[in-house]
Formats: sequence, C-alpha cells, structure tokens
Amino acid sequence: MEVLFTTNSLTWVPHPAVENVSIKKIITMENFGNESPSIIVVRIPVGVVVPEHIHADSEDILFILSGAGIMRIDGVGEVPLRKGNVVRVPRNTKHRIFDVSEELLVYDVFSPGIM
Repeated sequence: MEVLFTTNSLTWVPHPAVENVSIKKIITMENFGNESPSIIVVRIPVGVVVPEHIHADSEDILFILSGAGIMRIDGVGEVPLRKGNVVRVPRNTKHRIFDVSEELLVYDVFSPGIM
C-alpha cells in the first residue's frame, strides 16, 4: 500500500453519475479497504450542473480548491463555493451544485466511503 503519492500521478476519469464532470480517485475502499473514507478531486466545468442527489449512508465534506459556483443544501439554502470554503453535507441530505462561473476543483471526502 502506498503511503505517499501525488495527485499528478492520478488520471482524470469520468464521474460515474454526472456527465461532463471528471474525478481523480485519491483514496477508495477498493484500494484501501472497506473501512476507508472515499477521497476524490472533482473537476466541474463552467456551466455544468450537478443534479440534486443524496448520499444516504455518508457525510460529504467538500474543500474548494479553486473556482466558483453555488451549492443548494436542503434545510440550509444556497452556499457559495469559493476557494478555501469548506462545506459539510450531512447524510441523507439533498444537495446540488449549479451556477458554476469558474471551473471548480473540489477535494471531496465521503465518510464512510462510497467507492
């Protein structure tokens, strides 16, 4: 098992559920075991919408590396996605991303893991 690597060595792959969005899988249950969180980098181009969805069994914690957009979270409302912002979406909470005005790069952690 690798303990140190860079995201530069990882390949962008299509997001499994959202067209025109790509991901780099950093930590996955597949590679690090079933007790592992899932950690990915997500790239969302300008104008792309991530449709409303939930993660029934995992929290979703997003750290915005760059870009600009808006996230709508049920029970909270609209949250700005800007460099340096951290957003926590509780389990089983509807959320979506829209109004991406600058390509978003998001360090995304799911706990427990989902992939």
